[in-house]
Amino acid sequence: MLVPLYKLLCFLKRTQMLLLCLGIAYLMAGSILLLQRSTLRVVQTNPANLPHLLSLAAPPAALGTAGLGMRIRSRWATAQAASGGGSKVGRYWPGSRSLGVQHLHRRWFHNLLPESPDQRVSLLKNSRHKGTYIGCFLHNSSERALGGIMLYDLRKMTSSLCQDTCSESGYQFAGLEYGAECHCGNRISSPKAPEEDCSLVCRGERGSPCGGVGRLSIYKVEEQLPGHRKFRNIYHRGCFKVTKSTISTFPVYSFQPNLTTQSCIGTCTDKELPLAVFRKPHCFCMQTSSLFSVSQVEDKQLCVERSDLNHTTAFASTGPAEHDHYQVYHTPVLDSRCKERMFLPQRSASLVALSSFPGAGNTWVRHLIELVTGYYTGSFYFDGTLYNKGFKGEKDYWKSGRSICVKTHESGQRDIQMFDSAILLIRNPYRSLMAEFNRKCAGHLGHATDAQWSSKEWPEFVSSYASWWASHTLGWLKFGRRLLVVHYEELQRTLLPQLRVIAAFLNVTISEERLLCAQSNQDGHFRRSGAQQPSTDPFTPDMRQMIDSFIHTVDQALQSRNFSGLPQDYLPR
Repeated sequence: MLVPLYKLLCFLKRTQMLLLCLGIAYLMAGSILLLQRSTLRVVQTNPANLPHLLSLAAPPAALGTAGLGMRIRSRWATAQAASGGGSKVGRYWPGSRSLGVQHLHRRWFHNLLPESPDQRVSLLKNSRHKGTYIGCFLHNSSERALGGIMLYDLRKMTSSLCQDTCSESGYQFAGLEYGAECHCGNRISSPKAPEEDCSLVCRGERGSPCGGVGRLSIYKVEEQLPGHRKFRNIYHRGCFKVTKSTISTFPVYSFQPNLTTQSCIGTCTDKELPLAVFRKPHCFCMQTSSLFSVSQVEDKQLCVERSDLNHTTAFASTGPAEHDHYQVYHTPVLDSRCKERMFLPQRSASLVALSSFPGAGNTWVRHLIELVTGYYTGSFYFDGTLYNKGFKGEKDYWKSGRSICVKTHESGQRDIQMFDSAILLIRNPYRSLMAEFNRKCAGHLGHATDAQWSSKEWPEFVSSYASWWASHTLGWLKFGRRLLVVHYEELQRTLLPQLRVIAAFLNVTISEERLLCAQSNQDGHFRRSGAQQPSTDPFTPDMRQMIDSFIHTVDQALQSRNFSGLPQDYLPR
């Protein structure tokens, strides 16, 4: 009897020791992970003495290589968690901070490597790229090799990144300069230079030539079969009535009996013009113009009906009618006056939020800020659709300090106090609720159907989201440190004065050229046309009573903080 008891006692002792060892190992592993995560957090212990925003000038036409470094990229993930201050349930990132530590280690290692003379040689044999390397070309103020869009990434430029960007934008050639600049174009307009002039390495890829001072390493991007070119950054602006006298001023005309949307966009992209205006079989190309604003969009059915008719003979003999309807598309080509965009040349110590309720026009304002400042905006989230449409700051870590401001919809105290200042964008709640419901049902540019407006989802959506519209503004008014309140409707009415105010708040010097460019390109790719509306009023009397009470509450809160109240057209409804 004693022997079994003794064996049982020994077994229990061994089990206790095993469990103790496992517990110690678990605690040690947890401590190591906690220490790693803490290295990525920015702890603000003295909010009252936070540094001011960097004073920034407009981006230069060309940047030197001084101060170039490696960029830290983090993987993005989405998780649901309750934020503080009685806020809504929101999306939080990042998914794996240990990945960020690995990137920090990699950055530290690469920065220890010297820029030896051996590195500054032609690296053609070791380069990895999808397209074909063409050679080294002159690229200076008098002779520019490529005249399309430009992309800056001062910390992690690669030949693949440049080629992908140019390919997505519809260009055939990609050129790299200074190890950090990417230029795109459809024709090479300068002579070749000695290959040794293109000896700088890409900052994010130590195996590819990235041009030199006033020199481009040019690649022919991966070729596609005729008719199979894929333009990712195109946008249907709408159907417009255009007069004969206006059409005659367009700089490029192409007669194509078998005209398609893709072929006309391809023609205008090859000519490096940002607008394609067409009605089968006529294709016109031109610079951006205020002729085609969202407010002038006609019923798309007018363009469909006209495209079904054959006007070939009539046009050949008499030309177009006094006025007709044309489809208008934005090609991937940017307006030349504001095509340069880049990350901040120096990391800002201050984080600026661009905060709004969903559906308030945050993406549109980001588009305007990028046009007028020349700097990328970041995001608390990651939206692949926005990234593919040119918002390159989407993939950058929102705390990196490389973006001029950071999009967020969060409204909890902890989320708000992570930012040093904020642009608070407010829009009419009726419009915001409809815009967000459209987005949830049909994406960034689509519209909900009448069946969806009349479904039970709509009243449930209004019931939960209307109160969030109010709590979002109230939260930022209460916990925000330094605020600029921008009303969406005022931005629409007085665009240029409002953009000047925003630029001054961001402490950025802007040029008149960029202001005019922003004005002519103000609609962007993510401003939904207002032509399609629900056939009946989606708001019931009970909904209106609830929303109007929130409007009064927010209006009083704004005035109590010495801000201007809500625009008068919010009420009555």
